[in-house]
Amino acid sequence: MVRLQKPRAEENGSGGAEQIKRIALHLFAESGVDGVTVRAIAAAAGQKNHGAVGYHFGSKEALVRSIVKDGAVELDRLRHAALDAQEAQGGPRTVRDVVDVLIGAVTALSDDDYVRFITLFGMTHRDLMIEAIEPEWNHAYGRCLAHLRRLMPPMSSALRNQRFVFMGALLSAVLSARARALADRSRHHAMWADEMGLEHFAQVLTAVLEAECDLPDSMAQITDSKRLADHGPMGPMG
Repeated sequence: MVRLQKPRAEENGSGGAEQIKRIALHLFAESGVDGVTVRAIAAAAGQKNHGAVGYHFGSKEALVRSIVKDGAVELDRLRHAALDAQEAQGGPRTVRDVVDVLIGAVTALSDDDYVRFITLFGMTHRDLMIEAIEPEWNHAYGRCLAHLRRLMPPMSSALRNQRFVFMGALLSAVLSARARALADRSRHHAMWADEMGLEHFAQVLTAVLEAECDLPDSMAQITDSKRLADHGPMGPMG
């Protein structure tokens, strides 16, 4: 499977605001947004002034929005770059090619904590997450869906959109579980110790998208399924 390269640590920004965002992202990924106070963030970031979050961002919600944006923009950029490379060679030619873009961009994010954060945030603050994600940060995901519509077996638009919802949920859940396992250094995690676990997941996700479907269409499901399919059940993750 194609793996995208993570940025080097020195390419990441530094300074008070960036340090606060990195620390807050890690704390949010571990305990959720509601389980972390601005005082705890400032203390963990080494800020003597507990009002540092307010000074740099104005509020905790603004800090959360900034973190959501950073990850969404990076994910969109990685997906665009991978799709551009494939399209320059006449692709994507298969569903698996698109799956590699979807998975590879997430695993190439500069901070693995974002995967865990956005999955948990999407479950606990769905409305705020949807509000925080600007449409322009989701263009590459739309490009992926467009290619999948061309490459998947024939089925109704309603059923295909449901399939995309399943895909997004799998991306969020499995890659978040992988990131959490890799963050745990207390024991060995055999499933993710090498590339085989990720390769198996790519094969499973491809099989989900390529499976023939003979279920009857249901017009009642089109509206909600289309909305979830276009944005992904957990936002920019999928």
